Amino acid sequence: MDKTEKRLCLYCALFIAIILNSTKLLALRENGLLAQYWHFDLAEFAFQIIYSFCFCYGFIYLNLRGDQWTNGSKLRYLLTGFQYFGLLVLGMLVGGIIQRHISDGTQLKKLFWSGYFSRFMAAGLLNGIVVKIILLLREGRQKTRENEQLKSAYLEAELELLKGQLNPHFLFNSLSSLSGIIRENPDLAQHYVSQLSKVFRYSLQQSGANLVTLGGELEMIRSYGELLTMRFEKAFKLEINIDKPWFKAYIPHLSLQLLLENAAKHNIATLKKPLKVQLYISGGYIVFSNNLQEVSVPENSTGIGLSNLNERYKILMGREIEIIKTDADFIVKLPLEAQP
Repeated sequence: MDKTEKRLCLYCALFIAIILNSTKLLALRENGLLAQYWHFDLAEFAFQIIYSFCFCYGFIYLNLRGDQWTNGSKLRYLLTGFQYFGLLVLGMLVGGIIQRHISDGTQLKKLFWSGYFSRFMAAGLLNGIVVKIILLLREGRQKTRENEQLKSAYLEAELELLKGQLNPHFLFNSLSSLSGIIRENPDLAQHYVSQLSKVFRYSLQQSGANLVTLGGELEMIRSYGELLTMRFEKAFKLEINIDKPWFKAYIPHLSLQLLLENAAKHNIATLKKPLKVQLYISGGYIVFSNNLQEVSVPENSTGIGLSNLNERYKILMGREIEIIKTDADFIVKLPLEAQP
């Protein structure tokens, strides 16, 4: 039993004890019908309240302590029912005997045991209802926990699948860029490999994290931007205009790298038409913007880049990215997990 169930048992036992013995208060009316046969005894009334409370609480507690009412056979339920019926009768007898000793024993002698029996049978019925309600609540909580665990496992598996799709995509495009560098400037290829290792090191170090800080992503983006600068030289320009307080916000791992990679892959980057990429904050979003000058013959694409990123945002944040495409620009707005 958890703390909530224990408190519920306590309140229900107290309520049942008061309800079952409240009729004795009618004897306080001097001209009342009950006052003609029974006078109000405070000590006896207090004993009945306390004893009924202790009995009800113990009865409910014992029924909820184990799993005797769950995952059992019909025979087990029957035996458990007889045990608690015996406990009910035993509680009635013990309470009756004690009360006969502390009271004067002259009031309603003929109806004493029948009244005690009626009260305890009613207590047993009410206790049974309380136990059933708590068991239903417990079952509901258990099903909710199981559903949450299944949902969490499903989302984790789906997220790992999406990340698994992203890593080969990143590797393929990085090797394609390296191939171009080797053809154009073999001497620069070694430096390219050194910078590329920094990018992959970040990817591997954060591989177990679904959400990473924006500051870490921007540091990696600068390294990746340097790779593109080595490839395109003055035909590529990266501008990052983000204040440091935003560095503590969170975004999905490798979100910005994917956008920068796509910009370099699908757009022309020449001295006459340089590729310009900007990163800035607007309305709680990190905005990735590049001038749109699409290549006439695009490279082969698996088509999973932006859709993958959007699925990761839906899983991790419950939100979607915003894509705006105009004649001059291609803009992607990424929600942030927390603002400074």
